[in-house]
Amino acid sequence: MKHILPFFILIGTISIYGQTLTEEAYKDIEPKVIEWRRHFHENPELSNREFKTAAKVAAHLRALGLDVQTGVAHTGVVGLLHGNMPGKVIALRADMDALPVTERNDLPFKSTVTATFLGTETGVMHACGHDAHTAILMGVAEVLSKNKDKIKGTVKFIFQPAEETAPPGEEGGSRLMIKEGVLDNPKVDAIFGLHIRSGVPVGEIHYKPGGAMAAVERFVIEVNGKQTHGSEPWNGIDPILISAKIIDGLQTIVSRESELINEAAVISVGKITSGVRFNIIPESAELIGTVRTLDPKMKSHIIRRMTEMTETIAKAYGGTASISFSNETAITYNDHQLVAAMLPSLKKVAGDAHVQQIKAETIGEDFSYFQELVPGFYFYLGGMAKGSTQAFPHHTPDFYIDESGLLLGVKAFTQITMDYLNH
Repeated sequence: MKHILPFFILIGTISIYGQTLTEEAYKDIEPKVIEWRRHFHENPELSNREFKTAAKVAAHLRALGLDVQTGVAHTGVVGLLHGNMPGKVIALRADMDALPVTERNDLPFKSTVTATFLGTETGVMHACGHDAHTAILMGVAEVLSKNKDKIKGTVKFIFQPAEETAPPGEEGGSRLMIKEGVLDNPKVDAIFGLHIRSGVPVGEIHYKPGGAMAAVERFVIEVNGKQTHGSEPWNGIDPILISAKIIDGLQTIVSRESELINEAAVISVGKITSGVRFNIIPESAELIGTVRTLDPKMKSHIIRRMTEMTETIAKAYGGTASISFSNETAITYNDHQLVAAMLPSLKKVAGDAHVQQIKAETIGEDFSYFQELVPGFYFYLGGMAKGSTQAFPHHTPDFYIDESGLLLGVKAFTQITMDYLNH
């Protein structure tokens, strides 16, 4: 016990005794970050197609004197900044990809880019703030590169493609970066990420220890019956009826079997395909949906019961059914000790009153795969203009963020890095 107590005292005060850069260190960076963000916003690129974005990022990192690796997971960029003293390795991550959304905002840097997505011509827009994330991390790299004498260890800047998932038939995102060794050479000790939020006021930082965002599973249910004329249902087995019973049954797993006082869980069917004509009971049906969980035990239980229930209900009505799952994201799990250690760093730059703990959300984030391998902390940065009470959601044509919140993102990442590495 003599050794444990000092350890926790250190963890609880890690940032209090760290160095804080003066405002002079940040005086020129805000207009640059805004300029970069506007460039990326006006020139968005879809997942696994971030060629020009990656080139601009890589050129910036090279100009700062960093060791730069390109072509990671297709278009990813990794930069290494070595401090003047040896020490641990911290990773900072920003995602670069845009969405197949046509922008409606009237901005001087509005996106008019179009592309073909899944065979359809569509507008392309940074409708989730990844342009801001990329610009912020470029700013952090510039600030830290000018303060190497204050850094003990190595900073790994990870500019990730395809957070919004790779196109069908392609690999991408954090899983492919991990497969290609992004957390090694040098081995990362801890990783941090942020996400700007249109509904969080500028100047605020929100966080959640433990499960912060959900594991996302995509499921497909194949139901098989027996085709017959719609006027004679007794001569067939109706897969549409079976599908309805399965959907109804699946919801009882959440409402009657899941301990929702611990964490939230969601089962949603988003697509049903069956039949070709009004007077034919078809032979088969397909259901596609999503499962969202924030607790590993709850996730295992829900998936097991969905499998049992799907097969049993179909059999009870004379048909057969099978279910398959594909993992889209793991649980975005913020390491409790790491959060406790770095909260003073966030409060140092934002102020105690502006760093708030929130409840978990059932959206997903592939930053979670990094966190399965190394301790990680993912937090939210305010992007809603002061005085506003309503914001357009992410992934919509009217999505908008106030750029006055970007500098806080630079300061947060910078302070976390200095405090983590130096203590």
